[in-house]
Amino acid sequence: MEMTGLQIFKYLPAAKKEEHTNCKECGCPTCMAFALKLAKQNIQIDKCPYVKEELKEQYSHCIKHAQNTVTIGNLKIGGENVLYRHEKTFINRTVLAVCVDCLKPDFEKQIKRICDFEIKGVNENYSVDLIILKNCQNNGYSGENPKFITYEDYQKFELDTIIDTDFQKTKDYLITTRTKAVKEKDESCVKPVTVWIKSGNLYDICARASYYICKYANMIVFEDFEEAMFSTIIRLRENIFTDPQKPLQVESALYEFNNPDENSIVFLTTNFALTYFAVANELEGINVPAYLIVIPADGMSVLTAWSAEKFTADIVAKTLINLGIREKIKTRKIIIPGLLAHMTEELKEAIPDYDFVVGTNEASDLREFIKNFTAK
Repeated sequence: MEMTGLQIFKYLPAAKKEEHTNCKECGCPTCMAFALKLAKQNIQIDKCPYVKEELKEQYSHCIKHAQNTVTIGNLKIGGENVLYRHEKTFINRTVLAVCVDCLKPDFEKQIKRICDFEIKGVNENYSVDLIILKNCQNNGYSGENPKFITYEDYQKFELDTIIDTDFQKTKDYLITTRTKAVKEKDESCVKPVTVWIKSGNLYDICARASYYICKYANMIVFEDFEEAMFSTIIRLRENIFTDPQKPLQVESALYEFNNPDENSIVFLTTNFALTYFAVANELEGINVPAYLIVIPADGMSVLTAWSAEKFTADIVAKTLINLGIREKIKTRKIIIPGLLAHMTEELKEAIPDYDFVVGTNEASDLREFIKNFTAK
């Protein structure tokens, strides 16, 4: 486990009230400042000439990477340093691969299905990460395409592969290996772990894979491919591998729904992902041409952004300019979230050529609201 600033400080001259206390020779104003920087690995330990050997040994052990990183094409596998995401964050999301046996008569159709599969996510579209070709005599699919690799080439990488024949054994192996790597820095457990799931019942495979993503497979290889199963697994993976220190947010932009024209209805909200998708799903379902202006608010929800001064009249005005709203849309009515009704006058004062209309508090009420709204 990593050392905290306080744990490091206990070994420094200031904590022990020794000579050279807060001497500033390291470039920091105090020993505590040095300890805090060292804990974040923002300074070298040898900057302090008075560090004890005991601290050097403990610190070098703690900062040692728990797990190696293996690179296949543009994929990074492993490199994890924690057991639980909230301790810091997970680094490289679990790679999802499919093994295709080229001796099967329909293998080319299967490859096409896999390559055609794609689902939409927040700021990114997702697909199968890697296709492993088994019994491939003519490697016509790989070449310069990083998504393909032969089984023979896969075996050359420094990966710890476990064949999933028994759920309990696989589960115990994953947990034991990651625990030894992180807590003990065990050299025998530094390889990223691949779980190879054989063909079988798709519901069982989906359940197993879901568990292994949580604890602690760095890569999962499937011998079966089904679009619905992969959609489920990818959604789970993206939730697990978000950074808990960063709000999930979408890009500030002008989004279009149901082929709007320059006179269509216009909504406005923040770039908090949950807020965006709640509104976007309703607008898509209502089937009324509409625009949605998304304000950059550091991924905060509507009221949080307002209270943190991330949703102000000035920010809205700048966003309208940056996105070229006036040139793209003739409509001069913008519907704001009902929770920001108190901002109406402030917005009209800052942006006098627009009318700001108070909308609903909940996205689920938009259908009824639009029935009685006129954009012009």
